[in-house]
Amino acid sequence: MDYKNAGVDIEAGYRSVELMKEHVKGTMRPEVLGGLGGFSGAFSMSAFKNMEDPVLLSGTDGVGTKIKLAFLLDKHDTVGIDCVAMCINDVACAGGEPLFFLDYIACGRNYPEKIATIVSGVAEGCRQAGAALIGGETAEHPGLMPEDEYDLAGFAVGVAERKDLITGENIKAGDTLIGIASSGVHSNGFSLVRKVFRMNVEALNTYYDNLGCTLGEALMVPTRIYVKALKSVKTAGVVIKGCSHITGGGFYENIPRMLPDGVRAVIKKDSYPVLPIFRMLQEEGGIAEEMMYNTYNMGLGMVLAVEPADTDKTMEAIKAAGEIPYVVGSVEAGEKGVTLC
Repeated sequence: MDYKNAGVDIEAGYRSVELMKEHVKGTMRPEVLGGLGGFSGAFSMSAFKNMEDPVLLSGTDGVGTKIKLAFLLDKHDTVGIDCVAMCINDVACAGGEPLFFLDYIACGRNYPEKIATIVSGVAEGCRQAGAALIGGETAEHPGLMPEDEYDLAGFAVGVAERKDLITGENIKAGDTLIGIASSGVHSNGFSLVRKVFRMNVEALNTYYDNLGCTLGEALMVPTRIYVKALKSVKTAGVVIKGCSHITGGGFYENIPRMLPDGVRAVIKKDSYPVLPIFRMLQEEGGIAEEMMYNTYNMGLGMVLAVEPADTDKTMEAIKAAGEIPYVVGSVEAGEKGVTLC
């Protein structure tokens, strides 16, 4: 009897590391010390040693049940982008510059090529965010998970000057709310998605004119990473007073998180286009509109609060970063919360 007979293939683990090294290499930053394969990832503090009052920011998250679609479609190259986005967008919306990322893959059986494909997506997400992928873990769990399944989670660290932290504390009535377009469902609410749509290869590979692609392609579009857009706004000289990453809980849970007491966000639903996948999901599932806005991003991945005088400058900066912005509403005096009208 040996470890391999017990279900854990050490040699497959070695091969996975070798295959993923090429992907990881493309994420390196000058501050990264050492290479992949050590017991820990090392990152020099030279990245922020000259900052006046540096604050470290961290975020951790996973891909959720969206990963079930990856199993069905045998498509594993984009869920890593989702994982990075879910962690790093949280760091970025607090004003942080992402520094490094670590991933964790738990699998029933280590298939080296599949693991390397998953990590290629993680590396791509890190490249989009400007973060280094400095380490990770692939854990083989025979008997705990089916052999052909896995789970993926990650952890991100960023840094910001204390004075540049986006806290929302100075948001006031009259401020403008600007939304940045999402790419689709992102990585939230897939337990409901999987109840609404038939989860088989035939259904997911069905083409829909209103989507312009197959259902599976529309659902698997990776989460947008908004680091460059937020950095572009800052570089343009705009102070972002508040920022909300629209994830699980949709508008109703996430937008109030950036607001101080005494003000509420008022968002006009007709101020931007709701993506077709959300219309289809609502109609097919008979889901109430309020529940849609309480579960999904509905086409907006980030919402920013800025001074009215900075509206045009903010819009141009977001466009310059390759994203699509919309003026979606404003801040009014009242009980903290959000009104959709």
